[in-house]
Amino acid sequence: MVVGARVGSPCRPRRRNCRMSNDTHEIYAIRYGHHARKAAENYIGGDPHDVMEPLDYFVWVIVGANEAIIVDTGFDATIAAQRGRQILRPVRDGLDALGIAPDKVANVIVSHLHYDHCGNDDLFAHARYHLQDREMEHATGRCMCDSHLRQPYECDYVVAMVRRLYGGRVVFHDGDSEIAPGISLHHVGGHARGLQCVRVKTRLGHVVLASDATHLYRHMAEGLVFPITYDVGAVLEGYAKLKKLACAPRHVVPGHDPLVLTRYPAARAGLEDWIVRLDVEPTLE
Repeated sequence: MVVGARVGSPCRPRRRNCRMSNDTHEIYAIRYGHHARKAAENYIGGDPHDVMEPLDYFVWVIVGANEAIIVDTGFDATIAAQRGRQILRPVRDGLDALGIAPDKVANVIVSHLHYDHCGNDDLFAHARYHLQDREMEHATGRCMCDSHLRQPYECDYVVAMVRRLYGGRVVFHDGDSEIAPGISLHHVGGHARGLQCVRVKTRLGHVVLASDATHLYRHMAEGLVFPITYDVGAVLEGYAKLKKLACAPRHVVPGHDPLVLTRYPAARAGLEDWIVRLDVEPTLE
């Protein structure tokens, strides 16, 4: 386990009976961005229905007895404008709403280095970042000579991670590993060469933050694949791994599905359609 500084009681003033064991956690999803797009853009081979199927963009917060761990860090306003994405509320605002001071966060998990998962370099000034070996190798290696493979990466964001590495703030993982009691990382690959999901022990059992191992519920449920993909076969194999890691398939949380906001309750009154709690039973359609 990497020992980090304790965050100032995120959400704890709003809990009742809030005693938690060291290996049991709460999980929150913060929606910070949005992209309106057609369904056909979300699947290899397209989609026969001429309908809108937008993507939402999230960062996740795992709250334990001793600290809050961030999963992914989103993108900033500059990159949003360059890529035609909409920032609904800055990531910092979501953290403030949960009572989390970014400069006191000790550990950040980065699922992969695509632009929408590793930006906002100024937020977590003292954190150590957990990353798969092969993702850094991919993002800084010969594959980046190819414009198609390079497209979902942002040079400045990758360089920021290299600077953290030279500053002693990157912890590399090779495959599956536990980083704290009840929190483990699992290499999935597929969408990105070094993509990892996060398995979290909660009061319900194990919840899996899939990130882009399944962008939408429909991808995993129907065996469909998002067009930005390094290895199609690994994506499809990853769906089985996600289901195995979670206590039930309904506890696999996709990386970009707006349905997350309707299946899970708001973290508290006033945060509807913005911040939801994931360590509760989802409402399924």
